[in-house]
Amino acid sequence: MRQIFLDTETTGLSADNGDRVIEIGCVELFNRKLTGNNKHFYLNPGRDSHEEALKVHGITTEFLKDKPKFAAVADEFLAYLQDAEIVIHNATFDVGFLNKELELIGRPRFKDYVASVTDTLVMAKEMFPGKRNSLDALCSRLGVDNSGRTLHGALLDAELLADVYINLTRGQDALLIDAGSEESTGPTVVQIDLSTIVLPVLAANDLEVSAHDDVLKQIDKSSGGKTIWSLAA
Repeated sequence: MRQIFLDTETTGLSADNGDRVIEIGCVELFNRKLTGNNKHFYLNPGRDSHEEALKVHGITTEFLKDKPKFAAVADEFLAYLQDAEIVIHNATFDVGFLNKELELIGRPRFKDYVASVTDTLVMAKEMFPGKRNSLDALCSRLGVDNSGRTLHGALLDAELLADVYINLTRGQDALLIDAGSEESTGPTVVQIDLSTIVLPVLAANDLEVSAHDDVLKQIDKSSGGKTIWSLAA
């Protein structure tokens, strides 16, 4: 399975109001392993960054003035993404900007080039309802070292996102086969006779029941009271 972890930096927050992409960073994983086949572009947006955006990424107009326009790298960029699963944190933002860049050069929308788009912000909100789920917050929660992230950078953030995603989905590791092994033809199935196993039943204590109830209340609150158990009550 080929996955591309993607991040962008922009001149501001609104593609519809003329803000443009100034940096794209992509990190490739194949069967959950880093391949080193990454892509990184700085782009000349033809305009200055807003002051607040500049404070976030630190990429100046002077630095970008000799960089290519998006149109000049579009073919290389889209060929690289072709048919991969694209993983983005807050995908609505990045895909919205990429759609605008593609529209300006007369190309179809972003999703027409890729197999699918996965939003790790949506995943994190489902896993940690009511918690902060920014990339920095997830790095802290999941033990991902982001000490080198003094400013936002698309390639660094894509690398951090890949690490965060592996941690968010680490329960899947046992299901995967090393694609580099020529001897691997399929998963090994071990037959176990379960009829001889007696499983103990452990009842939750009062503290565990209370903690479980608190989690259900947090989930219900974040869903606006639309959980199945609250509607059935």
